[in-house]
Amino acid sequence: MISCSPRRTRCASSRAVKKGLPPPAAECASELATRHLPANGRGCSASAEGAEPRLQPRITGTTSTRLFQQPIRTALLLLLAGAPLRGVAQQPAAAPPQQDEALVTVLAQLLAASDARRFDGAVLREGLQHPDPGVRRQATLAAGRIGDPAAVNLLVPVLADSTMVVRAAAAFALGLLKDTLAVDPLLATVRGRAPDQQDLPQLEAVTALAKIGRTAGARALTVILESASPGGDVPPAPSRALLEAWRLGRRAPIATLIRFADAPDALVRQRAVYSLARLRTPAAVPTLIAALQDRDPTVREAAARGITGSLVDSAKADRRALGARLQPLLQDREPHMRINALRAVASLRDTTLVGAVAPLASDADVGVAVQAETTLGAIGGTAAAQALQARLTSQVFALRRQALIGLAQADSAAGVAAAATAAGDPDWRWRSVAAEAYDAAGSRVRLEALLADPDGRVVARALQGLQRIVTDSGDAALSGRARELLAHADPAVRSVAADLLTRHPDLDDVDRLAQAYARAAGDPFDDARLSAVAALAAIARGGVAGRLRVANQFLARVPKADDYLVRRLAADTFPDAAEAWGVRGGGDADYRDVARRYLLPAISGRPAPQVTIDTDRGSLTVELLPGEAPLTVAAFLALVDRRFFDGFRWHRVVPNFVVQDGDPRGDGWGGPGFVLRDEVNPVRYETGTMGMALSGPDTGGSQYFITHSPQPHLDGIYTVFGRVVGDARVLQLIAQGDRIRSIHR
Repeated sequence: MISCSPRRTRCASSRAVKKGLPPPAAECASELATRHLPANGRGCSASAEGAEPRLQPRITGTTSTRLFQQPIRTALLLLLAGAPLRGVAQQPAAAPPQQDEALVTVLAQLLAASDARRFDGAVLREGLQHPDPGVRRQATLAAGRIGDPAAVNLLVPVLADSTMVVRAAAAFALGLLKDTLAVDPLLATVRGRAPDQQDLPQLEAVTALAKIGRTAGARALTVILESASPGGDVPPAPSRALLEAWRLGRRAPIATLIRFADAPDALVRQRAVYSLARLRTPAAVPTLIAALQDRDPTVREAAARGITGSLVDSAKADRRALGARLQPLLQDREPHMRINALRAVASLRDTTLVGAVAPLASDADVGVAVQAETTLGAIGGTAAAQALQARLTSQVFALRRQALIGLAQADSAAGVAAAATAAGDPDWRWRSVAAEAYDAAGSRVRLEALLADPDGRVVARALQGLQRIVTDSGDAALSGRARELLAHADPAVRSVAADLLTRHPDLDDVDRLAQAYARAAGDPFDDARLSAVAALAAIARGGVAGRLRVANQFLARVPKADDYLVRRLAADTFPDAAEAWGVRGGGDADYRDVARRYLLPAISGRPAPQVTIDTDRGSLTVELLPGEAPLTVAAFLALVDRRFFDGFRWHRVVPNFVVQDGDPRGDGWGGPGFVLRDEVNPVRYETGTMGMALSGPDTGGSQYFITHSPQPHLDGIYTVFGRVVGDARVLQLIAQGDRIRSIHR
């Protein structure tokens, strides 16, 4: 993904846009862009064939957890301090019993250490040895999130804790650390119970082994798989291993997975096929094609999400035979199956399938209809273009939008002509759609014209399209315009402009980029500063002259960065940045407040807070999970109580993947003015799970996503902080552009 991640979305940018999960292809071809996001997912990446949406992180590379240990929630702390609410009374926390204050102290220390990614052995040991199992569980999660390998020796003994949920959390945390020293203890945990009596700690240990991977983890997972027989009852641990085997990549036991894909048990088959589909290996193609006709719908759906034209080609199989297998699935009674089949058909680029796809553009399920339009655009040709032109009169924003973009893909001339009307629309959203269509058609001239649009959101989208075009061609001619746009009022425009300059480093740009960095100090989100630092880094990498100029004209002059992400990126690139900019700290009182108001009630078993999301299509009730993600829940509820989300639109909806909201700009770039560290936890992404959209590690904010269906590849990567309870049918009705009337307690 969620592939885009669920956060902000920018499909053409060199750095994935922020929110989008975890993160199909035809949106950068479909719409899994999370900011241009679940995800939040700044950046839409999709397989070149529009197969399955993925979430794509924006910031890559490793950073020492010790370089910048300051908390990153200055703005959040202001929120929690009690900014005036709009029409909503604050809910003061009841004074806790005096005996609870000791718990609050320990929990606050764990929150502070985790939030700062600071390994504090004394704090962790106190938490891990605490008599309250709720505290011990929080300590294990903190140890994993901090990410220091020194925590392995602290966590291994916790695998024998007297409380099951603590043992399970220890296994999960060891999976986050990905240290091979934990392989043997984890494997011993799996083997510590009779095969038919395995419980949550054993299952989390299996997942942890898959996350650790490498030779040791792969060997352990293979041992677990080979302890079962496909023809018999498959115990819980080998069954979980089937679901997680895709994490092993090239070390995955493909032959073993293929054997289990023919097991009598439907769940076993589905899990084996799921991993094979994600691994996308030619050896699995016959198995995946056969699974398209499985008697169980979950197996068929798993196979369809992973089969693509290029994969079939790599196995020297027959594309037309695959098309014949997929056609009946286009009429499947389950909308999710039709969506997955449409994505697979899109990857074939077979014009003979247009007749089977076109009727689905009028499907009663809006997700199916949007995906059908996406598939028609990917197939291309006269018949597909005619079918898409007939959809341009739709009154549903999502359908008309995708029809226009698809038409530009199928017939560039017709698409450009149709987009001209949208380019003159008074609504910025349609002018932005025109930019997407021009991008799909490769119309550089039309995109350059949109750079003069009065709305920065349109300019940013047009510049992204131009960035993609010039990147593909290697043309540096746009650099001059990018330099001009470094002074644009819109931070998204400045961010993309700096990204463009990253591709063509020039010593003469150091001053401009330093000024752009300074100009971004008051921006509501950090992308322009991050992009400026990345562009300066590209110059510094060019040689001694570049390093000296950046050091003298940027690092020595700019004020200390107060944004954790900026400091981390700078430290990765400029080793002297940590010393030059120093380290910032945070206040204990803020963590005590979160511990008292949210975490203590959660570990004490008190009812979880709930919110209601009122949409144009109906209402959803979401139960929040402060015991899993206390800081995220605290920030979200502070925004809810301010009515921050009221009137927003679902700016990103990817059929059979996620719906995404939380962007005040409505284009995938926006946020609340602060960033949140990840609080990854063991809760799994099932249907209706709410997660924090990201553009990279620790880039949460206000953009969130809710899953249409189970998404195991997001587990343990994107912070889960809520889940839909009760009737979730409304979730499947939401279309991109629909309005959120209100989110309230």
